[in-house]
Amino acid sequence: MNLIFSLDNILISTIIACIMKIILKNRKAFFDYEIIEKFEAGIELKGCEVKSLRAGKANFKDAYCEVRNYEIFLIGMRIEPYKEGSYNNPDSERDRKLLLHKSEIIKINNKINERGLSLIPLNIYLTAKQKIKLEIALAKGKRQYEKREKIKKEDLKLEIAYQTKIRKIKF
Repeated sequence: MNLIFSLDNILISTIIACIMKIILKNRKAFFDYEIIEKFEAGIELKGCEVKSLRAGKANFKDAYCEVRNYEIFLIGMRIEPYKEGSYNNPDSERDRKLLLHKSEIIKINNKINERGLSLIPLNIYLTAKQKIKLEIALAKGKRQYEKREKIKKEDLKLEIAYQTKIRKIKF
């Protein structure tokens, strides 16, 4: 039963990966934060921002989300102006409104105020219907020693894999 369930999960995840195309991934978020809960949100984009995103001309550096008057905004994400766009391209670092249900926004706001969590962007991707979506997460910041422990564990895994590879070759 568990084997079938895990195979179904693997199949579903591979199908979803085939359907959606990841445009931009925030790798640093997984290192700096402990992800608690994920949400999918639409983004309010203007003009040529969609074409710039599809071309991969965006940057998550120092980006975060903020709740204002029961609306969530993405702050600090840079989308480069589209080359073939007109002279009135929108500002590349403007705040962008995220599209979520009101109940989800209230839930997120309560968790942020209760536990002191952060709301960070994880991925931007294209869906099967060619809509641009943003994956955001409630996250708790890691301390420096937790990051060091993670690096040590990864190095140890690599070393063990290397040693087992060498043993297989010798025999």
